[in-house]
Amino acid sequence: MDVSGAETSKELPLGLDSTMVEEYDSLSKLLLQFTSIPSINKAWVFKSSTGKDSKAMFSINQSNLLANKSRKSLISASIRKDGNKPINFEWSPFPLELSGVALMVPSPSGSKLLMVRNPENDSPTKLEIWGPSALEKEFHIPQSTHGLKVFPGILMKQILHMLLRSLPLLNQSSIHLVTRVKVPVIKDCNSWKALGDWEEGWGETYVNKRRPTLFVINVDSGEVRAVEGIKNSLSVGQAVWAPSSKVSQQKLIFVGWSSDSRRLGMKYCYNRPCALYAACSPFNELLGDYADHRCNKDSGVVILTQGINSAFSPMFSPDGKFLIFLSAKASIDSGAHSATNSLHRIDWPTDGNLNLSSKVVDVVPVVMCPGDGCFPGLYCSSFLTNPWLSDGRTVILSSIWESTQVILSVDILSGNVLRLTPHDSTSSWNLLSLDEDNIIAICSSPVEVPEIKYGSLLKESSTSASWSWQDVSGLAFRCSKEVESLLSSLQFSIMKVPVRDESGNSSEGASKPIDAIFVSAKREKSDSCNPLIVVLHGGPHSVSTTGFSKSLAFLSSIGYNLLTVKYRGSLGFGEEALQSLPGKIGCQDVGDVLTAIDYAFDLKLVDPSKITVLGGSHGGFLTTHLIGQAPEKFAAAAARNPVCNLASTVSTSDIPDWSFVESYGTEGIAHFTSAPTKEHLSVLYDKSPIAHVNKVKTPTIFLIGAKDLRVPSSNGLQYAQALKERGVKVKIIVFPEDIHAIDKPQSDFESFLNIGVWFKKYYELSNVNSRGARNRRAKRFKRSLYSEYRLWRAKKVDLFYVCSTMDTIVDEAMKEEDVVTSVGGIRLGDDNNNSFICSESMTCVSAEPHNNMVDSVVGPRSVSKPRNGSQPDVDVTQEGGEGGNGSSDECLD
Repeated sequence: MDVSGAETSKELPLGLDSTMVEEYDSLSKLLLQFTSIPSINKAWVFKSSTGKDSKAMFSINQSNLLANKSRKSLISASIRKDGNKPINFEWSPFPLELSGVALMVPSPSGSKLLMVRNPENDSPTKLEIWGPSALEKEFHIPQSTHGLKVFPGILMKQILHMLLRSLPLLNQSSIHLVTRVKVPVIKDCNSWKALGDWEEGWGETYVNKRRPTLFVINVDSGEVRAVEGIKNSLSVGQAVWAPSSKVSQQKLIFVGWSSDSRRLGMKYCYNRPCALYAACSPFNELLGDYADHRCNKDSGVVILTQGINSAFSPMFSPDGKFLIFLSAKASIDSGAHSATNSLHRIDWPTDGNLNLSSKVVDVVPVVMCPGDGCFPGLYCSSFLTNPWLSDGRTVILSSIWESTQVILSVDILSGNVLRLTPHDSTSSWNLLSLDEDNIIAICSSPVEVPEIKYGSLLKESSTSASWSWQDVSGLAFRCSKEVESLLSSLQFSIMKVPVRDESGNSSEGASKPIDAIFVSAKREKSDSCNPLIVVLHGGPHSVSTTGFSKSLAFLSSIGYNLLTVKYRGSLGFGEEALQSLPGKIGCQDVGDVLTAIDYAFDLKLVDPSKITVLGGSHGGFLTTHLIGQAPEKFAAAAARNPVCNLASTVSTSDIPDWSFVESYGTEGIAHFTSAPTKEHLSVLYDKSPIAHVNKVKTPTIFLIGAKDLRVPSSNGLQYAQALKERGVKVKIIVFPEDIHAIDKPQSDFESFLNIGVWFKKYYELSNVNSRGARNRRAKRFKRSLYSEYRLWRAKKVDLFYVCSTMDTIVDEAMKEEDVVTSVGGIRLGDDNNNSFICSESMTCVSAEPHNNMVDSVVGPRSVSKPRNGSQPDVDVTQEGGEGGNGSSDECLD
């Protein structure tokens, strides 16, 4: 018995195939190198004491596979500015790990740093306020006493306000607290504590979160007071301080989501109505002459945005004259979970006394159909803590622009939008921080790890801005020499793919070409194509940009080309293109993906026998649709938490309205009900991949998160079991503690390791089967052609052979699901002894007579040379039809 082999098998992680130990071992070592690449997710910049240079802090994340969590660290730098010389970053020698830190935010002045430590047990939550050299204050909030737990998001001033981060719209400038009902431990075995009424949550990632409550803490005294007047039906978040005024009490502006009716999932869903509210701080009450301006506690909170159904991410201008915010009105009106956003402004009263009739000004409206190369609309959900240039009217932000992420400037008075990152750059740019009127950003691509860039304004006009972007040396997203070498051998491009409009009713925006990012090895045109992975994003109203992805870079580094398709409905292309998809899922999006594959095939970028497909969520919906609607096209498939049966998700998902809107279009808002009719269920089923399950042949691996509320595990498991019943090769890996994203470090690692092995196993097997089928057709081909040749010779018919390269003929034949192969070579001649040669690298098409060559093309041919005068083994793949792409008097290699 091979004891070593048995031991190796036992050491494999759950779900790995013990018969492929060497493959797993090799790929896991490489994937580990990709996984260890760090990422910078935040940065803060402050003026130094000299007033000339700046100081910066960068928050770094790195996967910790052994602990199965993200390792956080902090590194600082001094930014040296010396006239016209390049900016110089002087980095600290090493980053410092932030152990147990849930939140870290500097004060606006940079003189204080707040750190929040959330316990993993029942220990108190700690709030630490650090000065330049030491801990200055510390607050312990025992959960048994206050029932509070702090979540990320903070702003420091003289007073800190606290609220729960149980809502997804980011840029919360606050400490967030969850109120919990204390349940005493009852030691008497003869009794127990009743659970009480079930309290509805906000779905995926917000399980067991109680209604958010807004608090304010006085950092001098440590006293905590609740903000009064907030109704129990209102969930609050994203609070900011309003400008202070001597004649009015200090106010808080926050976002409120009403939960009078059913609470639906919030994560990734911006189609939930919300508004901006104002409430008075429980501290800082006015006295003396201004006592009449104190808040009336009985009046409750004030709604600031009554005329608009979506308002979030509030932000005041530096001078306090303007309140700006984002809106997802297009999402709420259409029902789409995400869409093109808009930017708005409220002119703030100088005395701080609120005017309910304040006008909401549209700064950047929704863009319906952008011109070629023009601004496609706003696709961002938050601002930096300080996004303002020194003029006090220009905001800097990151947004999606087709297949890339770019950095924009927005003039909040004129509404003028300018692209600041290079127009010829196909990389993606993410805004980190501002250094006065300069920008610190991250730039990356599918084949380049992220790099820090420093941007400076050179010249600006009302229609354009010229910025200089400098590489920042010293701190790099370091990767191993092997990874660096593999990435340097890759290239990428963005293809514009014309769409097929079968209905003829598409809007102008929906008729424009879609994007597809193609990643491949650098090679000569004569080289054969690597196997292809078609990568499909979820949503469907989301997007995969050209930003660096460690998982996808790993797949492209082990020999796969990637085709990431931005089907209509993706973000970044204007509202008309996005809204063309609801009501047409499973048809229009599937067609767009197949069109993109055909387009790449026409460019000779794809070997049709080596195509695989990968997608998660709605990308998994497309993956399982594709292997059912095009069962012969894919050698293997991988689906992460796929939507396979809409008739099931409508009663189990935390966003059942999604199924109605995407199946019916905007009319789905009216159709949505918790008690769907038989007609509803029939429509939903017909739109689902499971309606095509009987046609599936493709070996498929399923990656399932057991705690997924968005697409419950039963959905993918039902489909996988149905494939098993039909004899399709299936592998299922369930991650017990993962939710929809499957983003725990160990789960993500195991997912893409298994995907890499699964694809390699089945595309190689597909090639073997394909070669066998080709050989069988080749034999029939040779026999038929030789018989035809002998018949023509007997009739003394002049023969003419039109020859072209095999690749061209194969391309044409593949479109008809017919494969041509060239075997050997034969010299054929007519009565005049004119000879025509078909070599091993050529395919011949016969035609007769000479003067009617084009009209009498018979079809693709391949022949082999007879041995010792015997009958050559000749086969024909297809009789009749048109073929051939050129002609010559002689067929040469």
